[in-house]
Amino acid sequence: MNLQHKADKVYKLLLKEYPDAKTALNFKKPFQLLIATILSAQCTDVRVNKVTPALFKKYPSIAAFAGAKQPELEQEIRSTGFFRNKAKNVIACCKEIVENFQAEVPSTMEELKGLPGIGRKTANVVLGNAFAIPGIAVDTHVLRLTNRIGLSKNKNPVKIEFDIMKIIDKNKWTMMSHFLISHGRNICKARKPLCDKCIIEKLCSYKGKTG
Repeated sequence: MNLQHKADKVYKLLLKEYPDAKTALNFKKPFQLLIATILSAQCTDVRVNKVTPALFKKYPSIAAFAGAKQPELEQEIRSTGFFRNKAKNVIACCKEIVENFQAEVPSTMEELKGLPGIGRKTANVVLGNAFAIPGIAVDTHVLRLTNRIGLSKNKNPVKIEFDIMKIIDKNKWTMMSHFLISHGRNICKARKPLCDKCIIEKLCSYKGKTG
């Protein structure tokens, strides 16, 4: 079975299993998703979602975040971990958006990547979920599952992103990320994958299968 056919079968099975898959981060506006994604680094989405309601109430716009005092913002996001660096990046990122993009989150990969603290993963999350522009967001789940399933042999997130882009239709990129993340959280767990409950087990190349 070639990789394109395999990826298509995986996509269809996961679509059936997770028809309502979407980003777990709560947001109403693009800038809120951008901030939430920055905060989600090395942190659970559940934790971020507990922090952001009060945060977005206090800072209701990009300009408000740009004008935030770093020590104060650090304390408000402390529970997300790495709070000093995250606060620094959030403020610097929002300042640049205010200065260069009329306080509107840019909607291209290159523009987003040029912002402080923004890599391809964060850019793809924002593009796919805030602007409906297809992208493969490679987090730890996507990295793990693409390797286990056999869709990519790479360990580098950027290389995995481009591997998947080659074998699946562009209009499926964003949802493929959501499906793999959902399956990683529910079934294909890092330490003890539930292979006996896996809908794509027959397509999987994982040598440590259980069940």
